[in-house]
Amino acid sequence: MTIKDIKSVYFIGVGGIGMSAIARYFVSRGFVVAGYDKTPSALTQQLEKEGVLIHYEENTEQIPHACRNKNTTLVVYTPAIPDTHRELEYFKQNDFTVMKRAQVLGILTEAHKGLCFAGTHGKTTTSAMCAHIMHQSHTDCNAFLGGISKNYATNYILSKQSDYVVIEADEFDRSFHWLKPWMTVITSTDADHLDIYGTKEAYLESFEHYTTLIQQGGALIMRRGLEMKPKVADGVRVFEYSIDEGDFHAENIRIDDGEITFDFVSPIENVKDVRLGQPVTINIENGVAAMAMAQLNGCTAEELRYGMGTYKGVDRRFDFKLKTDKIVFLSDYAHHPKEIFHSAKSMRELYRNRRITAIFQPHLYTRTRDFYKDFASALSQLDEVVLTEIYPARELPIEGVTSKLIYDNLAAGVEKHLICKDNVLKFISEHDFEVLLLLGAGDLDNQASEIEKILRQKYGIAEKNR
Repeated sequence: MTIKDIKSVYFIGVGGIGMSAIARYFVSRGFVVAGYDKTPSALTQQLEKEGVLIHYEENTEQIPHACRNKNTTLVVYTPAIPDTHRELEYFKQNDFTVMKRAQVLGILTEAHKGLCFAGTHGKTTTSAMCAHIMHQSHTDCNAFLGGISKNYATNYILSKQSDYVVIEADEFDRSFHWLKPWMTVITSTDADHLDIYGTKEAYLESFEHYTTLIQQGGALIMRRGLEMKPKVADGVRVFEYSIDEGDFHAENIRIDDGEITFDFVSPIENVKDVRLGQPVTINIENGVAAMAMAQLNGCTAEELRYGMGTYKGVDRRFDFKLKTDKIVFLSDYAHHPKEIFHSAKSMRELYRNRRITAIFQPHLYTRTRDFYKDFASALSQLDEVVLTEIYPARELPIEGVTSKLIYDNLAAGVEKHLICKDNVLKFISEHDFEVLLLLGAGDLDNQASEIEKILRQKYGIAEKNR
């Protein structure tokens, strides 16, 4: 099946952040788009408004008639969907063309110039930064993002004239091996998804194979100091970056009164006085990678400076809900020990003299089992840590693996609590805070608006204008 054969596209797991972006791509091009998801959400409701037909019951009878012709219907599913899913079984048994989300992205990287962002962490923010820089520049771009961009209130950016497509390259289930990048950034290779890879060595080998997929004439932009050994084809340029070393890096960093400014050093052209629109210290390095990619693809110094200064961030990535003298409250998707380490470190640098509390919902039993000591070490930078039960996502419980593993390994001196997720709002109501972080990739963020409401009432902060 090729793009020209397709009349309708059916998504199993359409409400996922990555799946919904591809759904929007096909909607924008006039295809019939439908799908299943387990539960309604703000994202599925928005997709329905945009014309996607969605149902929430695993039932083949609810598949629309327009998606029942195997010769004209493409079926897309996420690896999180089990093979026993009734609708997935129906399509496979009836010889439909069934592809993983990553396979569809692979087709798009062959049809366009794919600017891909890979890494254990940092890829959503860095890809969103680059997409914003390029979309507002003369080069423009399309983009499939792993989060909702605050600049565009969507996870998909459409351009009718640009051949560039910014893509978040996901290593889960080796999905990024379907891609054919024109250029790629690799932000980090800290071991993760060991339920899939088994060992750290296998995880690194997966990234090494990914680098062989870069197209001739393209480029690899790799964070300096990664353990992996790239294996690029002849004619692929290799660059290194970091906050303070490498082909691309930052100099003259100024942090003052909540603002961060730095000079961008590049083998192409240096750019002075770059201001971070989302001023957290980890975004200096993220910004260096995003600007490197954008500059290699034609963005000017002024376009880089403007794009970085007007970047507003991504939902759930250092997402400030309240920022006052009385209380600071933000949500962050951090769910790997390194992400939590950087999140905590950035907050310590921004709020040196304030008490910082984190409420953390661990994500996956296997990740907690493999990294509980690292989680405890990262969280121990903070003054107070509140742990809820583990969010299982696709996993079944593992005997002996609970949040208490992290709790028991927190450093002496850290005030700590173990509570049920259902009691978080009560805990917020009964305790005082100076800086409050909501951490994790599970469903705890669904309570963020209620938490904000409680904090506004408690600290006498007026409702923001809607």
